[in-house]
Amino acid sequence: MTDNRAAFERFCDLFYTQKTVADAFAYLVSDHYTQHNPNVPDGPDAAIEMLTPKFDGSPDATFEIQRILVDGDLAMVHVKASRPGAPDAAVADIYRFEDGRIVEHWDVLQQVPVHAAHDHPMF
Repeated sequence: MTDNRAAFERFCDLFYTQKTVADAFAYLVSDHYTQHNPNVPDGPDAAIEMLTPKFDGSPDATFEIQRILVDGDLAMVHVKASRPGAPDAAVADIYRFEDGRIVEHWDVLQQVPVHAAHDHPMF
């Protein structure tokens, strides 16, 4: 896989839209996956185990892709995450590619406030 953008768009569709975590990881994530979220261990198996209940196991949760950015070996997806009974969240997931596979991940999460200091939407 040399076209990081096309591969990443497919990964995002599998992961966020279809919520098939294991399929997304099998498709594009390296066995040597480094996780920078302090609550998730390194490696694809640990991520799949922790993320599957939040995605596959939450049929009422939605993850709306707002934008995808790809620059060389880096890719970012901006997502609106919604689940019943919880405030929406803005999520930015950042990934690094090596040899056509995702090898590293960072994330930034921000709860969507009820009241903002301005009228600009977060998405």
